[in-house]
Parts: sequence; structure tokens; C-alpha cells
Amino acid sequence: MICRLCGSAELESVVDLGATPPCERFLAATQLDEPEPTYPLHLRVCRSCLLAQIPPLITPEDTFTEYAYFSSFATSWVEHARKFVDQAVEKIKPEFVVEVASNDGYLLRHVVAKGIRCLGIEPSVNVGAAARDKGVPTRTAFLNKDTAASVRSEHGPADLVVANNVYAHIPDIQGFTAGLRELVKDDGWVSIEVQHLLSLVQYNQYDTIYHEHFQYYTVASAQRALASSGLHVVDVELLPTHGGSIRLWARPVEAQPGKSVGFVLEEERRAGLHDMSGYQDFARNVDTVRQNLLRFLLGAAATGKTVVGYGAPGKGNTLLNHCGIRPDILKYTVDRNPYKHGRFTPGTRIPIHPPERIADDKPDYVLVLPWNLRTELTAQLSYISEWGGRLVFPIPTLEEVRP
Repeated sequence: MICRLCGSAELESVVDLGATPPCERFLAATQLDEPEPTYPLHLRVCRSCLLAQIPPLITPEDTFTEYAYFSSFATSWVEHARKFVDQAVEKIKPEFVVEVASNDGYLLRHVVAKGIRCLGIEPSVNVGAAARDKGVPTRTAFLNKDTAASVRSEHGPADLVVANNVYAHIPDIQGFTAGLRELVKDDGWVSIEVQHLLSLVQYNQYDTIYHEHFQYYTVASAQRALASSGLHVVDVELLPTHGGSIRLWARPVEAQPGKSVGFVLEEERRAGLHDMSGYQDFARNVDTVRQNLLRFLLGAAATGKTVVGYGAPGKGNTLLNHCGIRPDILKYTVDRNPYKHGRFTPGTRIPIHPPERIADDKPDYVLVLPWNLRTELTAQLSYISEWGGRLVFPIPTLEEVRP
């Protein structure tokens, strides 16, 4: 394995999570007697450019041609997108907006509502169709330089290019970044949201390591990646989304970075993420999360308590597989997305039901797998207190909560 950004062979191990199936490959009942392919899930950091990465063992085409994740089912995420659009329109006053990996139109629908010309570029056929049903113009394609050149030729360059939660999902960083540069005007803006490696390490968020995420960024490594196609980071915002994310504002024109860039770079340096010192305890902390969760689940089973899950996110499948959790100690999980109903989690084969199942069964505990939506889900699940039920959050440390 060599670094996909700089080509160095000096990659150092951070944590090895064994081998798991792709996290969004949910199983139909007819597939339960079939074998499942698994792939190593081993995070390493390049000593030369500091990019944290896993081997590109599956292709984006394997994962994203048909996709199980629809952003609009997360109410807080839609609201987050609305606020971003309001901010961006005020800041940039764009006449044409392009979003890459636009999913089901969760963000661009707010742009459409403002009467601003826009286009989504979404590789998943089923998800892109849902966006078009909402009135969001969407092209079904993966972004590369050729796709970007085609869009630019047909629609013109964009004042604003948005790439939320996709910069980690592409193994060809340089080709994708070249596509971003091709899409944007010479004096335009690129906005990228991606989980911050600083939060991942500090808060034991190892379940966000999965095969869809090929790399994990600090501001320092993101600067190097964007610079490969002449994009310069001029501002950084720290966001609470996904347990801690960064919003990078980049431009083709060189400019003095704002104070926020230096501030976050210094935070990363102090945490030891500009060398290897900050990763020394991570694998041990991951083991602690696993041990605490298994101790809780086995203890609940031994005392006759029932535990079910809430949510079937990709991150949850890393956690379930790494911990070896099966339906004997987690009876089932529920999800708002109808696409997943009647299916089973990859690897662990835990059944997925509609959320109403929880009220019917009245379990003692609900294990919240999308822990990053804690505020939203604590409110949604407050009704479990009627029978004394408790929520359990596994990360950053195991916590029981009476909602």
C-alpha cells in the first residue's frame, strides 16, 4: 500500500479493525444463506503528507450505484443544510450552485426555493431519482475532471461548488479535486464538509472508519489535497455534525488564509496529529469502547433485560461487526428509512424494523447507533421513559440516559 495522495510508502498503522463487509450492503432475507465478502479495515497514516487512509479495496461504483442512505430522513441534517444555504447565499450571492454527491436533494431543495439556478451531481441512481422527484435538477454521474468539463460546457462554471461528506468517499483524491477545480469559476468558492480527524481520535469515534471512507482529514492534510489542483483553503469552520466536522472554504485564487485556519492547525499540532504522537493511544481506546459495550450487552442478557437498536447507519455496522454483536444480545434495530425495513445488517445480520416496533415491544434499553444525532434522537425517543426505558450511547464512552 502506498499513499494515494503523495505516493509515499511510509504508512504507519493506527488501528486494525479486522475484516468487515461493506457497511451499506444490507441483506435481503433471501441472502441470509449466501456468503458475504469481507475486506480488511485497517487505518494507517502517511508519514510524509499526514493523510489517514484505508486501502481502496472496494470501488465507489460497488457502493454508490444504488445506495441505502437518504439524507432527508435526518431532520437535523436537513435543517443544517438550510442554514448553510442561507449563510452561503448571504456570503457569496451565487447565481449558479453545483453540489457534488447531492444525495436526495436535501440541500439543493433550499437553493431551488430561493430561485437560484443549481445542479446536483449524484452517482446513485435511486437516490438521484428521489432528488428529481423533489424538483432538484440532478445528473447521475461520478465526479471526475471529464464529468466536470461536461457540466461546465453545458451549464457554465459555478459560483459555488458544495461537496458535503463526500471528500472522504473517493479513492482518486487528485482526480476528484481536479473535478472540483474544473466546476468552479476562477473567482468562485468551494465548500467542503468532512469529519475532522481530530474529533475522531479525541472522542474514540472509530465506528466512522468504514470502507466508504477511504481517507480521514486534518486541515493540514486537506490543504495538501486541495492544493494538488490549485485550490487554496482560506477559511475553516468547526461544526458539531458527525461528532465533529470541518467546513473548508477554498478558492482558486491565492489569498491569505483567515485566522481560523491557523487556529485549527495549531489545535491539530498540539494534539500530535502533525506527527505520529497523537495516535499512540487510539487503538487502546478503541479496545476500551468495545469491552464496555460488550460488558453492558452481556450483562443485560444475563439479567433478562431486552436491548434493541435505533438506527442502521454505516457507522453502526463498523461497531456491530468489530464487537461481534449478533441478534442474541441485540434483538433488532429500527430505522426511519423504508429502504432498510425487512433487511438485515451486513455481517451481523440483525433484522431492521420500522421505528414503531420499539413502542410495541417496550424494551428495557435502546442502543443508539447514530450517536452523532444525540439531541434529535433523545427527543424522538423520549416516549420510552413511559415504561422506564433507557437510551444507551456507546461512544465516546458508554453512557445510559433516561430521556
